[in-house]
Amino acid sequence: MEIFRAYDTGPDSLPAIAAQLREHGLAVLTGLAGRAELSVLAARLMTVRPHRDAAPDGITEITDTGATGSGYAAFTGAGLVPHTDGTAVADPPQLMLLACIRPADDGGATLVADGARVIAALAGQHPGALRALSAPRAAWFGTAADGHLGAVFGPAGPGRAGIRLRLDELARFSPDAAAAVPALREVIERHTAAVHLRPGDGIAVCNTRWLHGRQPYTGRRVMLRILGDPLPGAGVLPGFPALPAAQANMEEAHAQ
Repeated sequence: MEIFRAYDTGPDSLPAIAAQLREHGLAVLTGLAGRAELSVLAARLMTVRPHRDAAPDGITEITDTGATGSGYAAFTGAGLVPHTDGTAVADPPQLMLLACIRPADDGGATLVADGARVIAALAGQHPGALRALSAPRAAWFGTAADGHLGAVFGPAGPGRAGIRLRLDELARFSPDAAAAVPALREVIERHTAAVHLRPGDGIAVCNTRWLHGRQPYTGRRVMLRILGDPLPGAGVLPGFPALPAAQANMEEAHAQ
């Protein structure tokens, strides 16, 4: 598919990468050999946000450290259900850069699912589920003491929609939304693609459009991640254009 065409991250590549993000919300990248290359690309594309697990340069090294506890599954060899980052904050980061330094010995493919296709499928096949998941109090993301109460699917600007989602122990859903989660999981699974990143490969994704996750793995898999917000000159908007049926469904849910 054209959407998974790879872009080199050399100095002249930014216009093509930004255009890909504006149109599709995802760009596959090459030429990210380490922290320095990832930092250079991030500086051209985004304002980097700090993160609990990041070093001072904003980069989080994601590998199996044997970590335990809620919110630390990324630092194990377990699979991760496709999700968005920053669900517990009021304004999640709009962009994520992920670079492969060392692939797993077995498994560990990066999983991605386009929220625009997920919401379109729900609008056409499960409109009641979409309405429940679009309610302003559909889900609580975070711990009991700190988090965000809001919709899974919500407005992201004029004529645009966005997605905020995790499906682990740090997400709790209203009764109506919980009843809709099985349909949501099934639609996400149908629209999930596996991206096999080699050393130096990576992806840039719009975090309010694309879900990302991974297959379980064995061996020492090392990925580097940066979260941030697009620079104004990039022209990358949050979320994705809302289909009329999905927009009407969300508006109805928010009006209730």
